[in-house]
Amino acid sequence: MNLKMLGWNDFFQEGYNNSQSEGYEMGRICVEHKHIYRIYTRIGEVIGEISGKMRFHANGMNDYPAVGDWVLINLREEEKKATINGIIPRKSKISRKVAGNETEEQILAANFDTVFIVSSLNKDFNVRRIERYLIMAWESGGSPVIILSKADLCDNIDEKIEELLPIALGVPIHIISSVDGIGMREIEQYFGMGKTVAVLGSSGVGKSTLINHLAKKEVLEVQNIREVDDRGRHTTTHRQLVILPSGGIIIDTPGMREFQLWDGDEGVNDTFEDINSLALNCKFNDCSHEAEPGCAVKTAIKDGNLLESRYKSFKKLEKELIHFEKRKNELERINNKKKGKKY
Repeated sequence: MNLKMLGWNDFFQEGYNNSQSEGYEMGRICVEHKHIYRIYTRIGEVIGEISGKMRFHANGMNDYPAVGDWVLINLREEEKKATINGIIPRKSKISRKVAGNETEEQILAANFDTVFIVSSLNKDFNVRRIERYLIMAWESGGSPVIILSKADLCDNIDEKIEELLPIALGVPIHIISSVDGIGMREIEQYFGMGKTVAVLGSSGVGKSTLINHLAKKEVLEVQNIREVDDRGRHTTTHRQLVILPSGGIIIDTPGMREFQLWDGDEGVNDTFEDINSLALNCKFNDCSHEAEPGCAVKTAIKDGNLLESRYKSFKKLEKELIHFEKRKNELERINNKKKGKKY
């Protein structure tokens, strides 16, 4: 198997050279399931497990491989198995906080160039949710692209695009229908030899149908839309890397109805660039855009130049990230303490 076809390039070669890589080969994680991995290597697909040493040194989920990661492996060719000994430094990653009350990072995908944010044009269309995905995408290190799917089920597409324009500053928007083939050729521009696209979106927005169309075969299960609420059923239960016949790679992720951001400072700045630009004209440098006199943000809302719903979303996310940053700092303190005990 050609590693360049899998996305191997100078960035990963440098990471490999700078790692304790002597005696190890490299492979790319294509599926992860409860710490059992399928890995693409020079001899094809193999099954991999984490070495005991790597498991001992891991402090959290982010120290384990994610789909898309390049890893250092001991390859056992006859068995078609491998032992994973380390992770080559990532160039990009999509992270979220794990579900529940735990403060821990869950990496959904790694080492991609572009992030497709897929939202259907039926009743599941939600601007605020797309806004959160944009923050996640900007923070990841990839370039976001909004894909509006199921165009065959929508008769007011122009209105939906108008709703998106205030939040999609500089982000390409593509309208597609996997059923009718609308817009599918346009999105092929993001693929090519060694290029990787990660796909984000809620359950039932058409991610699996899109990937099957690009793969030109049924690689992922698809279920029909429920008539009661116009939503597709959740089908993907794990993350998966798919090699496309035309060149390029796509990483599918499980659909998410709700998610909490793991990082977001840079993503918020990029997603809410309009509000940050307005804030430069506030009377006070530390304006909180609440009740201060001379607030350019509040003036813009009053004059109709900024939607109040967008401002409220900005403030909500800002408070969420401040609160979560405190929890992350506490987690770091605990992990540092654990590291001290290990050694």
